[in-house]
Amino acid sequence: MKKKRNGTFSIRLSNLSRHNFFYIDHKFPLLGHIAFGIIDRGTNLLQVRPTSLCPLSCIFCSVDAGPLSKTRATEYIVDIEHLTKWFSQVAEYKGEKVQAHIDAAGDPLTHPKIVELVKKLRKIKFTGTISMETHGALLTIDMVNDLDDAGLDRLNLSIDALDPSLARRLAGADYYNIERVIKVARYVASSLKMDLLIAPVWVPGLNDEEIPRIIEFALEIGAGKRWPPLGIQKYEAHKYGRKPKGVKPIKWFEFYRRLEMWEQEYGVKLVLKPEDFGIKKAKRVPFSFRRGETARVKVVGPGWLRNEWLAVARNRLVSVVGVEGSPPVGRGMRVEIISVKDGIYLGAPL
Repeated sequence: MKKKRNGTFSIRLSNLSRHNFFYIDHKFPLLGHIAFGIIDRGTNLLQVRPTSLCPLSCIFCSVDAGPLSKTRATEYIVDIEHLTKWFSQVAEYKGEKVQAHIDAAGDPLTHPKIVELVKKLRKIKFTGTISMETHGALLTIDMVNDLDDAGLDRLNLSIDALDPSLARRLAGADYYNIERVIKVARYVASSLKMDLLIAPVWVPGLNDEEIPRIIEFALEIGAGKRWPPLGIQKYEAHKYGRKPKGVKPIKWFEFYRRLEMWEQEYGVKLVLKPEDFGIKKAKRVPFSFRRGETARVKVVGPGWLRNEWLAVARNRLVSVVGVEGSPPVGRGMRVEIISVKDGIYLGAPL
């Protein structure tokens, strides 16, 4: 039985970022950007990104998220009705049941209507599995109860250390309460319909000893009722990401060799494949641009990162990079499309 509710949950957005906030409503398309909207990577899973905000500033973050970000200029919040409409349209185009994976270049729980998003996705006839990833800093018992009632199938919870001091250090936030996250994780695994997957990031030299403890914790609480209980992630150094001093990413062969050793030791599957989650190739939304082509775009708002503007063309979002100053909203301009990977469009001014 679910625990009795004992309060409400609220988020003060101004406490989560020092950057500008930009609201994305029905006037904006929702394909083409990495930080918000819908991302189609050519499978039966669509990434659903309702926000770019994050309450933490993890010292290994690949996208430099959180209040301490040095590269971001703007944080986005997307209208839920608009987001689910676009998901439905893209899913219908694919012509089969589509998984909705709610994630973020931040943490999706920062969206004040995250439960409503799950409810609306569940009502769409093309929706299959609904999953969500989070570091859990904003999770409460009330919230996971609401998410369970709304129809969330799996919670991917990133726990990078069980030791409170190390957990705070890795999160880049003194207020990160791993004890509360652990309590919520136990409750989800023992009392709710949704499944739980524990997804630590292994940061060599920092949390090596914590990974076996996290494996034991996941098995102890009964994570992984329908899917694997763990999804251990490899730390990678990204261009705009944070790079902890003295930390060097290990080679992939070494990463998988260690996973195989832990598999033998603990009797649990750790080397994962898309098939373990029912992910397969599927019809992809056609690209709207070709790399190297010239296109005329309209500037519609501030860019996500510094020296960027947000633009639209052909019912798609385009990030205009290598610019300076305030965005000339409403102005048309010519750009060269310099990247189209996974339908995420970058343009350089001409």
